[in-house]
Amino acid sequence: MKTPYTEISSWMFEVALPWWGANGIDRHDGGYVEQVTFDGRDAGIDYKRTRVVGRQIYVFSHAAILGWKPGLKLAAHGIDFLTSRIWMGQDTGFARRVSRKGEVIDASQDLYDLAFALFAFGWHLRASGDREALRWAHRTLDVIEAKMRHPTRQGFFHEVPPHGWRQQNPHMHLIEAALVVYEASGDDRFAELAREIVDLFQTRFFDIKSRTLAEFFTSDLRRAPDDAGRTIEPGHQFEWAWILMNCQRLLGINLSEEIRALADFAESHGVDQTTGVTFNTIRDDGQPIDKGSRAWPNTERIKAHVALWELDGIDPETALASSSRVLLERYFATDVPGLWIDAFDGSGKGLPKTVPASTLYHAFLAFSEALRAGKALGRIV
Repeated sequence: MKTPYTEISSWMFEVALPWWGANGIDRHDGGYVEQVTFDGRDAGIDYKRTRVVGRQIYVFSHAAILGWKPGLKLAAHGIDFLTSRIWMGQDTGFARRVSRKGEVIDASQDLYDLAFALFAFGWHLRASGDREALRWAHRTLDVIEAKMRHPTRQGFFHEVPPHGWRQQNPHMHLIEAALVVYEASGDDRFAELAREIVDLFQTRFFDIKSRTLAEFFTSDLRRAPDDAGRTIEPGHQFEWAWILMNCQRLLGINLSEEIRALADFAESHGVDQTTGVTFNTIRDDGQPIDKGSRAWPNTERIKAHVALWELDGIDPETALASSSRVLLERYFATDVPGLWIDAFDGSGKGLPKTVPASTLYHAFLAFSEALRAGKALGRIV
């Protein structure tokens, strides 16, 4: 009998992991393939990004923990590329972008990329037990502290040299990574970083009265003026809800009110109640801006409802079934099983011309959380 859990598990372990383990690895130049075509060929992208290498290391590390035997070797393949080709030294950190062979194209320091390097080391430590991964995590955080600290001492630059509005999103991934390293190692340095970002979330990024999480901020972390400061991404509200639940579990901080408010606003205003699709962007008054939807906001809805189940015992299966159905029947229903159409516009038309490898991180993490909840609820034999 098919259930959301059996279909999710089948897609993960029988379809996606085998396909990307065989075809998403650059065995000639190292690291991973950035994008593939819809017929399953390497799309020939002439660069590799630190964030994608970090995400794929995560996927294969987590898969190994869940019993997929090739995972650890495939994760180690990425660790080698990250540390030997993308790393430029303690004074310069990780490049944002390198060529296929690992030659530096963009040496800028990017908090989003550094967060995913840290995330990769945390998951590889958890999967392998190799303490060298913890040493690399400390090196990465050293770079973040030295290069990315904002002079106000409130958070970090999103990139160096900085351009544009300050952003919450890289901070979100940094706390996500810090929690993983802390859980894997027990090292309080990473717990302290997570606590710092929780405070930033509560005092700057999130407004509990309106239940909205802004995306863009001025230098002193006030919401950006005009439309930039009113833009809300439901996917990020869902994602923060899940991350804050992990903070509550690991750090003992009571974040119940914030978790509920984030998820409730996103669910009420950011989800098409007929189709179950999670919108790309809405305004802080709940009005839609972009009813199109990338794959990832739909995965974050799954994680948020798992968080609400852990927090309040609310059965997540309705939302889980809704979003997993959207993903499996719309985004993942490609001619080559294991690939995806990453984005659709508001009318339901698919937009991308290639398949970005980066989406696997979102899908694998959300589906893993769904399976975890299903087992705890006794719905997986």
